[in-house]
Amino acid sequence: MPLSWLMAQCYELMRNYGLAIVLFTLLTKVVLFPVSAWVHKNGITMVRIMPELNRIKIDHFGDGDAIAEAQQELYKREHYHALASTIPMFIQLILLVGVISAVRTWLSGATTALTWVPSETGGLTLLMPVAAGLSALALGFAQNHFNPLQREQSPASQWSTNGVSIAISLILGAFVPLGVGVYWIASNLLSIVQQLLLNALIPPKKYIDYDALSASKKELEGMQKLGGNASREDRAREKADYKRFFSIANKHLVFYSESGGFYKYFEDIIEYVLAHSNVAIHYITSDPKDGIFEKAKQEKRIKPYYIGEKRLITLMMKMDADIVVMTMPDLENYHFKRSYTRKDVEYVYVFHYPLSTHMVLPKGALDHYDTILCIGTFQFEEIRKAEEIYGLPAKKLLACGYGQLEKLLRSYAAMPKVQRERPKVLLAPSWQKDNILDSCVDSILSELLGKGFQIVVRPHPEYMKRYHARMNAIVERYKDKVGDELQFELDFTSNVSIFDSDVVISDWSGTAYEAAFVTLKPAVFIDTPPKINNPEYERLGVIPLELSLRDQVGIRVDPTHVEGLSERIRELIKDRERYASEIAAIRDRLIANIGSSGQAGGDYLLTRLQELASARASKES
Repeated sequence: MPLSWLMAQCYELMRNYGLAIVLFTLLTKVVLFPVSAWVHKNGITMVRIMPELNRIKIDHFGDGDAIAEAQQELYKREHYHALASTIPMFIQLILLVGVISAVRTWLSGATTALTWVPSETGGLTLLMPVAAGLSALALGFAQNHFNPLQREQSPASQWSTNGVSIAISLILGAFVPLGVGVYWIASNLLSIVQQLLLNALIPPKKYIDYDALSASKKELEGMQKLGGNASREDRAREKADYKRFFSIANKHLVFYSESGGFYKYFEDIIEYVLAHSNVAIHYITSDPKDGIFEKAKQEKRIKPYYIGEKRLITLMMKMDADIVVMTMPDLENYHFKRSYTRKDVEYVYVFHYPLSTHMVLPKGALDHYDTILCIGTFQFEEIRKAEEIYGLPAKKLLACGYGQLEKLLRSYAAMPKVQRERPKVLLAPSWQKDNILDSCVDSILSELLGKGFQIVVRPHPEYMKRYHARMNAIVERYKDKVGDELQFELDFTSNVSIFDSDVVISDWSGTAYEAAFVTLKPAVFIDTPPKINNPEYERLGVIPLELSLRDQVGIRVDPTHVEGLSERIRELIKDRERYASEIAAIRDRLIANIGSSGQAGGDYLLTRLQELASARASKES
């Protein structure tokens, strides 16, 4: 009855049934505007806290209970009401029921087509449900673009909501009087105007950090894509291995390998542990084809597990071992966390390159490790300086050495030494931005071709993976030169060419240093822009080896001035004996325990396990 009375008053003002319904609809929007403003603010609150909400999902990735608990705490703190967005819909439905009755009452006896019901009268009146659906579609597009909360939803979520509204509009327009259809169309169109007015009065950009929101979305999306290409068989295997890992109690020593290629950095340490103890080694790998599975068939004390990166996030949070050994930096900084269930797990970092810690690694990459098995004492100064400057707790530092270098030295010693007429030059760039292949490969090859060299171009495997088309273009450009003088090595199963060369040319690849330390032959370093992952590295006041060694184990060349490079390479080859003694002295000074790094690392792990076992026994007694 109140709605019928209000409609009658509107008619008295407008003297037109259709315009009276539009005015009535406008008045309901005005009366309910405070509720709409509250819902608008609530939506802004939700978008404002989305970066923090995404951070919760990242920090507790895979742990639904922890996410739900932290999410509720966040909602409570920010006074966000999850169901507030549904209030206008419920009010609209309640109003709709009243409007249907009011229109019928108000228009009873009136001579107007607004009393007709399209499903009963047919003809042109069937355009009403179409018009109602189109108005709902227009509102959906507007809300997707202007509503601060709805615009952040996925397209699927947006159009599932809009689809319901459009379906209701189509059905509603067909089975209620045309007057109700006019009300519904007016309500949808006025809702668009209302949203624009709310955005002007309470601008979302004033409260929402869209840059932070975008960054958190990208990080979360990246995590959700982890392990997305695993086969059904691998997923089943992963699930079984995950369950098996946690079914074993009292795990003392765990290694984690990012891929099959990382075992070589653990190999000497693992072999020492196996030879000098009865400790079982639990070896987690994110590579289903890791060679560790074959090795475990011969060595029963190696317990291998395939865990993809996505499930690894949860596994790491629930880690229950005494010691975890990894080559993966940035523990705790991103999605791989220290254990939430055991606070006494000791995390040990092993290097997979023989250089400095503070320029190539991002800031804070090692901050959350307890122990670092350093390549040499030169890394002590870098790590201690970072701890001092950033107020970090002191880590245990052990001058362990670099097992990979020892394996390379053994392999090189066993290689037959080839006498060749033409010096062999290996071009082995990195894959970072502005590397040799992307900046000066043509000028270098132009300088070397036809000068009596045997040239091998060996791109970084990551370059081939990311920029395969670029590499193909380079090969195509020089296809007429390929032969005895020029070769492209695109198969990375062998490292023979690296150590068989007379001179290695690189930019910032660690391959050049490894080759120099193994063969004692000088290298050529092209001074392309360095890879700086930590822009604050200069704060430590320690020059990274990546920079200081370039003049000590070879020569540096400006990428824009490679003229005379062929003559400089010949001079290096003639001066090989002097370089050999200098490079050997540098290597022996920098790299600890050459020939016994596995013993140094293995002894530390076994000693720590004994200490932890003794501590547990004392506590229990």
